[in-house]
Amino acid sequence: MKTFLGIDGGGTKTDFLLIDENGQLRASYRGGSAYYLETGLDALQAMLAAGIAATLEQGGVAASELGFAFIGLPAHGEDSGLLPRLDSIAVDILPAAKFRCGNDMVCGWAGALGGSDGINIVAGTGSIAYGEYLSRQARAGGWGELFSDEGSAHWIAREALTLFSRMSDGREQRGALYHLMRNRFQLTSDLDLCAVVYGPPPLSRSKLAALAPLVAEAAREGDTGARRVFEQAAGQLAAIIHAVHDQLHVPPDTTIPVSYSGGVFKLTDLVTSLLEAALRQGERRYRFVAPRLPPVAGAALYAAKLAGFPLSVRSIERLGTHSVVEDPA
Repeated sequence: MKTFLGIDGGGTKTDFLLIDENGQLRASYRGGSAYYLETGLDALQAMLAAGIAATLEQGGVAASELGFAFIGLPAHGEDSGLLPRLDSIAVDILPAAKFRCGNDMVCGWAGALGGSDGINIVAGTGSIAYGEYLSRQARAGGWGELFSDEGSAHWIAREALTLFSRMSDGREQRGALYHLMRNRFQLTSDLDLCAVVYGPPPLSRSKLAALAPLVAEAAREGDTGARRVFEQAAGQLAAIIHAVHDQLHVPPDTTIPVSYSGGVFKLTDLVTSLLEAALRQGERRYRFVAPRLPPVAGAALYAAKLAGFPLSVRSIERLGTHSVVEDPA
């Protein structure tokens, strides 16, 4: 019985999923952050080794017996000097011929669209889009939080901090966001937010991104400034999708499916509906579809495809739900 391991690395968590050639779930696990720019490469390697070992043990599969694994990592391919280290990140636990590393955007695309032609937009801690059309591949966005990751949870939080500062000193009318932010951080003075964000220690990328639901709460309470942040986020995500569409050279009269993944899309009433509306504007033709599978299932499917054993659509459907064992650490 062939088995395939999918690993979807993220900014705050990493999911592991082991399936067999019939599309049956054999094991699952959840580890910590795979964002090595924040945690370091040694921590990434240790986390992956622990997760792979736990998943294989749970599934009763020896490393030497595994069919293939695909490891999706954030920021993979964005530093040529680090590629040799990243591409061999699991050699201490898996034979080199048994796995391949790539950007985690591939996990989202393969899961959301079942590995078929189309574009997937990821908006989690960061943001990026990836698509395939007639064997052509393209990506857009995902340049990091300092000057990109538009529409992501980090971007939403950063825009909200800007909005709070403007509310505080009178450049914007104070709304629900102002009071929610003060309560969240128990601010004695508004300027104390600087100490919260800049430190020491500075607020980490993932902890800053965790403010996005607070911004959503403010928008739902009628804060027009917070609502505007989400409207702008949807516009930014649509622009990233357009860039992938144009790189793929999709003919003007062709409708291409677009799906989505990432924690930001849990805010369905805000981001998802606004993005769908944004995509209906302009001349490009899209069919907005709900994701078929979570990214970790996409990673497992992609592992099977790389092994020359693509799974059937029926097998794909059975992977729609699965339980994830939390990392006890």
